[in-house]
Amino acid sequence: MKFAHLAMVSAFAIMAAAGAQAKTLVYCSEGSPEGFDAATTTAGTTMDASSDAVFNRLVEFAPGTTNVEPGLAESWDVSEDGLEYTFHLRSGIKFHTTDYFEPTREMNADDVIFSFLRQGDPESPWADYIPGTTYEYYNAMEMPALVKEIRKVDDLTVTFVLNRAEAPFLANMAMPFASIYSKEYMDQLEADGNMAALNSQPVGTGPYQFVAYQPDAVIRYKANPDYYKGVQKIDDLVFAITPDPAVRRQRLEAGECHVMPYPSPADIEAMKANDDLQVMEQPGLNVAYLAYNTTIAPFDKPEVREALNMAMNKQAIVDAVFQGTGVVAKNPIPPTMWSYNDAVEDNAYDPEAAKKMLTDAGVENLEMEVWAMPVQRPYMPNARRVAELIQSDFAKVGVNVSIVSYEWGEYLKRSTDPTRKGAVIMGWTGDNGDPDNFLAVLLGCAATGDGGANRAQWCNKDFDALLQKAKVTTDQAERTKLYEEAQVIFKDQNPWATLAHSQVFMPMSKDVTGYVMNPLGRHSFEGVDIAE
Repeated sequence: MKFAHLAMVSAFAIMAAAGAQAKTLVYCSEGSPEGFDAATTTAGTTMDASSDAVFNRLVEFAPGTTNVEPGLAESWDVSEDGLEYTFHLRSGIKFHTTDYFEPTREMNADDVIFSFLRQGDPESPWADYIPGTTYEYYNAMEMPALVKEIRKVDDLTVTFVLNRAEAPFLANMAMPFASIYSKEYMDQLEADGNMAALNSQPVGTGPYQFVAYQPDAVIRYKANPDYYKGVQKIDDLVFAITPDPAVRRQRLEAGECHVMPYPSPADIEAMKANDDLQVMEQPGLNVAYLAYNTTIAPFDKPEVREALNMAMNKQAIVDAVFQGTGVVAKNPIPPTMWSYNDAVEDNAYDPEAAKKMLTDAGVENLEMEVWAMPVQRPYMPNARRVAELIQSDFAKVGVNVSIVSYEWGEYLKRSTDPTRKGAVIMGWTGDNGDPDNFLAVLLGCAATGDGGANRAQWCNKDFDALLQKAKVTTDQAERTKLYEEAQVIFKDQNPWATLAHSQVFMPMSKDVTGYVMNPLGRHSFEGVDIAE
């Protein structure tokens, strides 16, 4: 704790150097970003630091909603067959001018096309510009198969031509992976032989521009003077990286930061009672789960996965870890999302039956790993504690669990490895409000493989066929039926143990104004101010 405190003293010294007259907002974030390339991540921590602070997209979600509104595109047209989306770009959009890049032109269609093609072209020099780079979201959402062509009509008009209709396409385009990059900047980096700098020195069009990052301590941004919606009221935005929730609370209450995410459930009532704070809350559009690697024995057998799920006392886990801020999950989508199938019955907690099922499946003296993430997430207050409770439950049916963890970026990367052993605790907060964003991205066949978001490596043809049919169906009632049927297959096959859905809380100083909670779980400071 002492060393963490010294690091933060250094961080706040850096903040003070920004100038006493500037209006500064400090956000005590829960972890370090993997980097600042929004196209390469599915992690909310990294999205907060990159896509939401630095970048914009063609379309955006209206604050506090999952409704799509104009962004860098002021309007769009969709062909009658749903195969062509033509975006009309705003004129006069400027990329950030920084110490390391000065743009010579305004944003145009070339930037839009390049931002997507570099993710989908395996021959692009950007396909693996840092060894191990994967465009996980672009691939999990089947964009390479979906997008036939991206056509430049003129400098301010771009048409996406699709191979098939895609019901959630517009919502998908508002997601972080669809952030628009400067082709001019990326060409400069390539010419200089310094492509890796894209992930450490971002350039966007967003409300704040990147200034500096002291790893694992502080990220500094300043207001974009050329932002197309107007200059922000906050001059300097600071992310003070503070992994310990107790320390985040201390710093918030001491006035060292103005906003913090993910309080410990046990602290929430006391924070609500503090007259100097305000605590916002809303149901999380999320799920926490334990994903078995279904390609490795004995987890390739559905009956083994079902037995393990029956050995798990999920209610006790949720009671102990979420402490009234979560509910037991039975489906892979949250109950607040349309198409949630409430008729599905959860696995019963029955250790004796589970033990017999394992014996009948020929499984005895099983040794397995359970991976626990090292950071808090909106869907998971304490993964290590959850892993310990699972370890205890599994021991009662003769299964010996070893708990594994890594630094967060490494955890995310290693957990997608198809050869990974055992099961991994993960979770998801929806990024566009559509069931496809859970079911296809996390459980579809296209999302399997190294670097994919399907950490169960589960590819069920019947399940996948329902998802594909739902993608091309525009009628929501029909899509609902398809997704309800898919949830029945999921529960029958048990590629995950569904753990919990959480309530999300956002404590902040009473002086903070204009903050809007994001139902998609990210943290944006656009439009935020501090009362003086």
